[in-house]
Amino acid sequence: MSNLFRCPICSSDFTAQDHTLVCENRHQFDRAKEGYFNLLPVQFKKSKEPGDNLEMVQARRAFLAAGHYSFLQSELVEKVKQYNVHALLDMGCGEGFYTQALKVDDRTQVYGLDISKAAVRYAAKRYPDCYFAVASCKQTPFNDCLFDGIISVFAPLFVEEAHRLLSEGGLVIQVSPGPNHLYELKSKIYSDVRLHDLPQCPSQFELVEQHIIRRDIELIAKDALNLIQMTPFAWKFRPEQLEDINNQVKIPVTLEFCITVLRKRAV
Repeated sequence: MSNLFRCPICSSDFTAQDHTLVCENRHQFDRAKEGYFNLLPVQFKKSKEPGDNLEMVQARRAFLAAGHYSFLQSELVEKVKQYNVHALLDMGCGEGFYTQALKVDDRTQVYGLDISKAAVRYAAKRYPDCYFAVASCKQTPFNDCLFDGIISVFAPLFVEEAHRLLSEGGLVIQVSPGPNHLYELKSKIYSDVRLHDLPQCPSQFELVEQHIIRRDIELIAKDALNLIQMTPFAWKFRPEQLEDINNQVKIPVTLEFCITVLRKRAV
């Protein structure tokens, strides 16, 4: 059992008791049968089931299982190896598709956090070599300076929290949409498609590198519909537009990602 988690309520260190984490103030969190801890107390929730719902999780699982984002996964693995990262946190880990791949050797310790219980349940059940928790990425259940690397894939980057969690010289490896990401799908619902802006470097960090990776692919209808379901603009599609996609044999799609590597500045 990992001992890096701290109490999300009072920030005290935990003591492990069988399959339970208990802090000095007797706040107690049980390990779920799938292997994760739910460290998102009810008073911290803004809704009954925060984060991605089961339908979105299932759509993303099916799409990622088809291998269309494997080139992005491989790129992240190479970055972890290149920068010799061994204590790693995936902030907004979802179902663990990237998280589990980042355990590149026996020395690498990987944690994944997400506010979606449905996503974390799946991740923990399938990838027991990583540590998963349902928790807020804005107020994470960890002490300061524990990680030498943070991964953020299509998730909000909470800059102050990332800076707090990283050790001296620690890195953020951030994945955001490239300018033309999913251009063809977006053009079906927007008359004027706005290209994505590249992320800027926060003042607490220095920019190490930033580059674009891209694949132009064709999707079968099932995969295209799953991809739409896992995007923020899914609700903008009208039923007749989705039906039109479902009737197409091949749907061209641009996959474009911006990889940004940031290094923590000394305070």
